Amino acid sequence: MFGLTQYFSLYDLWSPLLLLSAVLVIILYLGLTGIYRNQFIGSAPVPLKRKIMFIIGILLLYLAQGGPIYMMSHMMFTFHMILMSITYIIVPPLLLLGIPGWLWRFLLERAWLKKLLPLTHPILCAVMFNAFFSIYHVPDVHDFLMTNYAAHISYYVLLFVTALLMWWPVVNPVQAWTQIADVKKMGYIFLNGVLITPACALIIFASDPLYATYSDKDAWIEAMGYCITGDPAVVLASFDGPQFFNWFNVVEDQQLGGIIMKLVQEIVYGLILAYVFKQWFTREGKDDDDFVASTPKERLNEV
Repeated sequence: MFGLTQYFSLYDLWSPLLLLSAVLVIILYLGLTGIYRNQFIGSAPVPLKRKIMFIIGILLLYLAQGGPIYMMSHMMFTFHMILMSITYIIVPPLLLLGIPGWLWRFLLERAWLKKLLPLTHPILCAVMFNAFFSIYHVPDVHDFLMTNYAAHISYYVLLFVTALLMWWPVVNPVQAWTQIADVKKMGYIFLNGVLITPACALIIFASDPLYATYSDKDAWIEAMGYCITGDPAVVLASFDGPQFFNWFNVVEDQQLGGIIMKLVQEIVYGLILAYVFKQWFTREGKDDDDFVASTPKERLNEV
C-alpha cells in the first residue's frame, strides 16, 4: 500500500496477531449463532444479512487498527481520521446489529455487565462519546497519547466502549430494552451530529499545524516507534518526518482529515436515520392496518 513495503515489513503493516484475533472472533460468532445456537434460551436463526454485518464490522476494525491504515494514520492526519471514522462511526453499529437479541440477553445477564446498563442512558451516551472524542483531538492530549503507548491503547479502548454505548440507544436489537421511541431516535442522531461538529470545525478551520506528531520529526519518530519492529531512529532518521509520505502540506492534510471525518459521520448518521425512519414508518403502517382490520368493539376498547 502506497509503496510502504519498501520501508516497513509485512509484519509491521498487517499485524498478524490482530488478524488471528479477528479470525477467531468471527469463528466464535459463527459457532455461537450456528451449531451452538440451541444452547441459548430463546435463540432463533440469525439472518444472513446480520451475520454479514458482524463479519464486515470485525474485518473493518482489523483493517483500521491492524492493517496499513493504522501505519498511515501515524504519517498523515487524513488517515488518522479515516481510522477514527471506521473504528468509532462505522464499526459499532455493524457489530451491534450483527449480534442477535437473544445473545445480547445472555451476555447482559452477567452481573458485571448489568452494571453497565445505567450507562446506556441516551443523553449520557451521546455526551460521553463526543466529549472523549473531542478531548482526544485537543493538540496537547493528542500528542501525549500518540507518544505514550499504554495511554494510547487505553484511550482507544475507552473510545470504542463509549462509541458502542453511543450507538446502543439507536440500534439496540433487544426491543424490551428500547429506551427511546423511533422519533426521538432521530433527534438523538441529530444531537450526536451537533456534538461532534466543534471538534471537526476546530481541525478544518485551523490555519496552523495543530499536532506535533505530524509536523515535528522527533515526535513523529517517537510515535512511530510503537508501530514498527527494530529501532525507529535507525529506520526513520533519514526521512524528513511524516511529510516524506504526505501528498499535502501539514495544514492541508489536517483540514482534509477534519472534512473526511465530518463527511463520513454525516453519511453514516444519514443512513441510520433512514433505517430508523423505515422502522418507524413500517411499525406505524402495521398499527394502522391492525386498527382497520379490527372489529368496531375492538376499536372502541383501544380508544
